[in-house]
Amino acid sequence: MEQQKLEKKYGLLTAIAMVVGIVIGSGVFFKAETVLNATGGNLPVGILAWLIGGMVMVICASMFSLIAVRYETSGGLMGYAEKVVGPRYAFDVGWYLTTVYNPALTAVLAWVSARYTCVLIGWSITGGECMTLAGFYLMLSYAMNVLAPILAGRFQITTTAAKLIPLFAMGIVGTAVGLMNGTTLENFTTVVNPDLEGNPLFAAVVATIFAYDGWIVATSINAELRNAKRNMPLALIFGSVLIVIAYILYYVGLSGAVPNQVLMENGEQGALIAFDTLFGAMGGNILFVFVIISCMGTLNGLMMGCVRNLYALSERGMGPRPEVFSQVDPVTNMPHSSGVFALVMSAFWLTFFYGANLGNHWFGPVAFDSSELSIVALYFFYIPIFLFFMKKGKGLPVWQRWLLPLLALGCCVLVLIAAWFAHGGAAIGWFVLFVLFFFLLGRFFEGQNRRRARISTRSNPH
Repeated sequence: MEQQKLEKKYGLLTAIAMVVGIVIGSGVFFKAETVLNATGGNLPVGILAWLIGGMVMVICASMFSLIAVRYETSGGLMGYAEKVVGPRYAFDVGWYLTTVYNPALTAVLAWVSARYTCVLIGWSITGGECMTLAGFYLMLSYAMNVLAPILAGRFQITTTAAKLIPLFAMGIVGTAVGLMNGTTLENFTTVVNPDLEGNPLFAAVVATIFAYDGWIVATSINAELRNAKRNMPLALIFGSVLIVIAYILYYVGLSGAVPNQVLMENGEQGALIAFDTLFGAMGGNILFVFVIISCMGTLNGLMMGCVRNLYALSERGMGPRPEVFSQVDPVTNMPHSSGVFALVMSAFWLTFFYGANLGNHWFGPVAFDSSELSIVALYFFYIPIFLFFMKKGKGLPVWQRWLLPLLALGCCVLVLIAAWFAHGGAAIGWFVLFVLFFFLLGRFFEGQNRRRARISTRSNPH
């Protein structure tokens, strides 16, 4: 009996909602205070960091839109790696996405959604209640994606529209009010902490890279996207430009709502204070609910990609037990076994994130920020794809074969340098060891698959 495949069930609107909905939703709220603290409250440097991060996203998204035009394939980034570089590198990329990148970010987004819920209702963000709520959000997102994928797609579109409301409300009203009462000018000309050590700009850029990240996950639905060669490039380019505009507008709007020092001193409460200042307690709380919905939309979008990752590997005969994880449920048309693996890995990274950043520092010197370093490593994986694209791009115009790929390579190098300054060699070293562990585990599974294939060939020579 022929194995069932994923159907083409999504259109351009869902693809744009994936790009915008995954990126917008947590990072801009979660990292706005981080950027302020990293720059010591230097607003112009913070805006520059948002512009640089946005430039990196737009250039790399444009590069992948070019790749998407040439190659229509399943598996998103892993599929592109297979077409441009080769099957072995595709496995490395796919296994990293499956075990580290996607579940690590999905876990962080479950916590961020819980974090802002706890801020709204007055719970501690480091307590057991918040982590329990994060686990609930993780399970809820998983259940919706594997049991009702069409509902998950509609939820993505709905939350994308909802999440733009607090961004543009803060951006437009905050900027107008700040220009009238002088708060914006004061924040632009006053540096809260001018004596910062290290490189504030690079530290802020890494924070914005987290806020802008996630767009590549949208390519995971490429095989389920109608007219993918047209719709995926449009979604990547249109979505990324819209995101940059919304982010910078929101960041400037914050500077018009309250002094930078207030935002820096109040941490996770800073955004709520800014909304309350502009719109009153009730209006601020209502808009803050939209912030929570925004975060949950991002969680949903990441989970949409997460549950499909191991399936994309398995349908190519790669990874652990591909005959099991390549199965698609005939009723829901979803890879349930792949989804269960995604849930287990997300739970692992949620536990690690809590222990490394929120608990009593369970992991001591091996602790690192999985929310940022998992993204930085992905830019390292982009480099061979861009290099091989230039090698294979005979017949393409100069700007497509050389200019855009070289710009994208420069963006990748910039992200890696910024990460070194922001996190230091020790944190990056421990993260590399974690990635190496999963890499070796994946190679073990691949060795098993090759042995099974040889045994099968000997047993059935014809």
